[in-house]
Amino acid sequence: MREYDIVIIGGGPAGLAAAVAARDNGIESILILERDKELGGILNQCIHNGFGLHTFKEELTGPEYAARFAAQVFARNIEYKLNTMVMDISPQKVVTAMNREEGLFEIQAKAVILAMGCRERSRGALNIPGYRPAGIFSAGTAQRLVNMEGYMPGREVVILGSGDIGLIMARRMTLEGAKVKVVAELMPYSGGLKRNIVQCLDDYGIPLKLSHTVVDIRGKERLTGITLAAVDEKGRPIPGTEEDYDCDTLLLSVGLIPENELSNGMGVEMSRVTSGPVVNESLETSVEGVFACGNVLHVHDLVDFVSEEAAAAGKNAAKYVKGAGTGSGHVIELKAVDGVRYTVPCTIDPERMEDTQIVRFRVGNVFKNCAIGVYFDDEQVMKRKRPVMAPGEMEEIKLEKGKLQLHPGLKTITIKVEEV
Repeated sequence: MREYDIVIIGGGPAGLAAAVAARDNGIESILILERDKELGGILNQCIHNGFGLHTFKEELTGPEYAARFAAQVFARNIEYKLNTMVMDISPQKVVTAMNREEGLFEIQAKAVILAMGCRERSRGALNIPGYRPAGIFSAGTAQRLVNMEGYMPGREVVILGSGDIGLIMARRMTLEGAKVKVVAELMPYSGGLKRNIVQCLDDYGIPLKLSHTVVDIRGKERLTGITLAAVDEKGRPIPGTEEDYDCDTLLLSVGLIPENELSNGMGVEMSRVTSGPVVNESLETSVEGVFACGNVLHVHDLVDFVSEEAAAAGKNAAKYVKGAGTGSGHVIELKAVDGVRYTVPCTIDPERMEDTQIVRFRVGNVFKNCAIGVYFDDEQVMKRKRPVMAPGEMEEIKLEKGKLQLHPGLKTITIKVEEV
């Protein structure tokens, strides 16, 4: 059985950034396993711009952003295997994978970095009544068909869900000559970035209907139309609000789910909110020596933050392999309450953290003229005003090591949304 210091599962933006950081922190023996035929992950089909503003201080397309990180991997001679599917990872960090050249093989890793990304929620998860005709696609599948395969999914389009991929596909389909009739969103707020609502819907006159969902799908062979209805506070359709739309294509942009079958299989503790692993300040999961980063941990809004988080995971995995950073055993729990849905990380050991620790989180509703409050046990230590916070945009705070060390008996850090 071959042995590597660090095995990285996934060659997308998270896996590439983690590999580069691990090599730059002194680890020579690194292997990236990627199931696709090229590195770069989902970015290869995201041909729109808007990537890299934080990382490279310029606006890039998805493939350009991926290519920059791939070039860093090539320059460092980091080993990778393409067209390779990871089947299982044991709690002892034995990775079982397969490809056409080598068949089924096993690799022993000293540390594993999970960077598998996320997948789209399907129609089956939505329970939309009606027929099952052709013409219903997830937005990401449609994006791949248009941008990489050169196929046009349809001409008259309705989009359910206002996540970023759905918004971007509304613009993309319009530019390709289709008529996007409406974007419907179950929630009373959009799930996407504000800039995408402006650039992809408003600029093209595409209506966005909040608190609406699809209640019927028509058509036997090919989709011929759908029915939208308004919903109440509990998401139930309101009788009498139905509207019919003729269309040949329905795109679903109804949420992303971290790709965690491998994590579950090896017994990693999972968060009920994010559907990703529970991690500490080093982005280490409940299985020692197994780290997680990027969209497999929690769904990000910007790829720049994925790269930043993955670099931290790579650095911490390198420390683990070298036997550094055992910690003090003083674990502080982070609690998300009052409008804050979750935090990453979930626990912090002040001894092992860097001088500053970024804590990322999302809120559960749209809040205006509010503040983020941070409490050490019951004492308020930070209150930051925010003009608006929305579920589609990730928030963050920075914790300082020096301040945590001034509270030696600290048990919990609470983060919540407060009135100004």
